Amino acid sequence: MTPPDRLRALLTEPGFVVMPAVWDGLSAKLSAVAGFKTAFLSGSCVAASRLGGPDLDLISFGEMFDSFNMVRGAAPDTLVLADGDHGYGNAMNVQRTVRAYGRAGAAAILIEDKITPRALTAAGKPCLPREEARMKIRAAVQAAKESGILILARTDCRPTQGIDEAVARIEMYVEEGADILFLDSPHDDAEIRRAVAAAKGRPSFSVLSPGAPRATPSRTEAEALGFKIGTYPTGMLSPATAGIKAGLAALVAGQAETSSALPPAELRSTLGYADYDAQAKPFIIGG
Repeated sequence: MTPPDRLRALLTEPGFVVMPAVWDGLSAKLSAVAGFKTAFLSGSCVAASRLGGPDLDLISFGEMFDSFNMVRGAAPDTLVLADGDHGYGNAMNVQRTVRAYGRAGAAAILIEDKITPRALTAAGKPCLPREEARMKIRAAVQAAKESGILILARTDCRPTQGIDEAVARIEMYVEEGADILFLDSPHDDAEIRRAVAAAKGRPSFSVLSPGAPRATPSRTEAEALGFKIGTYPTGMLSPATAGIKAGLAALVAGQAETSSALPPAELRSTLGYADYDAQAKPFIIGG
C-alpha cells in the first residue's frame, strides 16, 4: 500500500490519531521508535530549527521539502503529513507543491488560506477571499490525483472574519473534495462542534499544544468533540530547546554536561551506531 492508502486505512480505524510534530531526521526517528505511526512535518518546528526563529512565513518550499526528505529518510515507514503552508503562491504553485510531496512519499499535505506575505507584524493572519481559497483547494485536489496524497484543507479566517465564515469555508472545502479539515484558532467547544459538523464525517484535525489564544482541549476532550487527529507542535520542540539551553548552561558553568544528558552508551544506541556496524559488515573487505 502507498503512504496515502495506509493513512486512509488508519483514519477508518477507531480511536484518536496522535501525530508528533517533527522537523528533522532525529525527531522523526525518535517518534517512530516511540511507536508513532504518523507524524506532522510542522512548519513552525522547521522554522525554529532551520532559522532559529518564529513561524512567520519566512521558511521556503525548498527548505520545507528538504526537511521532509530528512524525515522520510530517517523514518521511512512513518506516515507524514507535510505542512504545505499556503502552497507558496497561487493555485498553480499549490499544484506543484502537492505533486512534489506526493511523488516524494508524503501521505498527506496541509494547504491553508492565509495571505502571504503577511503584513509586517506577528499579529493576525489575514486570509484570501473565499473564492480564491476555493481555487487553491480545487487545484490541490486535482493535483493529488497523481499520487493519491490526502489533502488537508485549513482555514485561518476565524480570528479575522469570524466563525460563520470559517464554517462556510470548511463546507466549501468538503465540496471541493478535501480529505481532512482544519479550523485554526477555535474560540470554544461550541465552535469546534460546528467545524466538525461542517466536515460532514470527514476527519477533523486539531492543534493541541497549550499556550496559544485558542481553545485547547485535552486529548480525551478532543476525541469526544469529534476530532480524529491531533498534533502537538511544541510537544518535542519545547523540551528539546530546554535541553539545549540546559546543556549550554552547564558548559558556561564549567561542567561537561547537564545532569539530564543521556549516558554516552544510550546516546550511541539511540543514534544507531550498532545498527550501522551491522549493516556495513557485509561490505568490509576481508571481514
